Amino acid sequence: MVHTKIKATITAAVAVLLTSPAASAGGLERGGYNIDLLFDPSTYAAEAAATYVNPQRELDNVVDVDPSNGIGSNGGGAGQTNGVGDTEGYWVPRIGVKAGFGDSVDCMADYSQPWGAHTKPGANWMGANDNIETKIESDNYAATCSYKWDVGKGQFRIIGGGFYQEVGGFKERLVTPILAPGFDGVGRLDLDGSGWGWRAGAAYEIPEYAFRASLVYNSAVDLDNLGGTVDLSNVKLPIRNPVTGAPVIDPVTGRPVTVDGTKYGVSSFASMPDSLELKVQSGIAPGWLVFGSVKWTDWSQLQVIQITPNSTLDPRNLPTNLTLLYRDGWTVSGGVGHKFNDQWSGAGQV
Repeated sequence: MVHTKIKATITAAVAVLLTSPAASAGGLERGGYNIDLLFDPSTYAAEAAATYVNPQRELDNVVDVDPSNGIGSNGGGAGQTNGVGDTEGYWVPRIGVKAGFGDSVDCMADYSQPWGAHTKPGANWMGANDNIETKIESDNYAATCSYKWDVGKGQFRIIGGGFYQEVGGFKERLVTPILAPGFDGVGRLDLDGSGWGWRAGAAYEIPEYAFRASLVYNSAVDLDNLGGTVDLSNVKLPIRNPVTGAPVIDPVTGRPVTVDGTKYGVSSFASMPDSLELKVQSGIAPGWLVFGSVKWTDWSQLQVIQITPNSTLDPRNLPTNLTLLYRDGWTVSGGVGHKFNDQWSGAGQV
């Protein structure tokens, strides 16, 4: 038996502004992990889905906690504080194929984009020294298999698999060197890396009642080869004494001696988080299904990511960091679905 499912959904979402990065329990989650196709009862199945999200988040009542290094520090420009468009719309694609082997083994391969973010408040708002534009993207290639056997009225299934993940992105912000007002400009950090992860879990199903409960753990992905560049070619930087770190002062003008900014290689390390998710669904009447899930994600391992220059011979190659301060995230969802006929079905979820 061959069964093919092609899905296309367009979803609009409104994100709620959190006042501090430390409260962003959702971290960088975009599409997350999804292995529901593995449970399809057909011998062969395929799935393609694309979700469009348009957060339309705006920032109001912005206050610069350190005016000395912000947009207003070099010339009096106050910067926009209300109605700052912060987020950009994005697509979340997912493609998967599944095959059954005999009565016990099912395997699937899929492509997804589990992590991502795109904020673009621009260069003319009060927080330009923190962010002008940040974009993070990911690609995940996975293979997952399961083995099942009869237990009671249903079937018990053990699940295992692995995935290869690529993560990359950039951040641009206003750079204003300390002790050198007037030498500001836009700096850019580019990073990308890749790593391997694995998953393991178990599930119990009673097909007669459309009942299924699954518990799946997805490991962290260590980005050991995380690296990229810092581009300060649009910034005038003061030359610093490589021993004391103090700016080199012109004996005639008494001002710091400056040189054009540069672009240099950097390296770092980060881990994308591990997660544990419990999903439950059950039929409650002919054509009706209720479902829900509880998921924990270990975002707290992304705190402060240190960015180290590959060469420190040039005093302009300065270390920096990405300050995220994420906390572990809990996601709880529930909903109900209904099959209207052989062609149409619908679902609502909170």
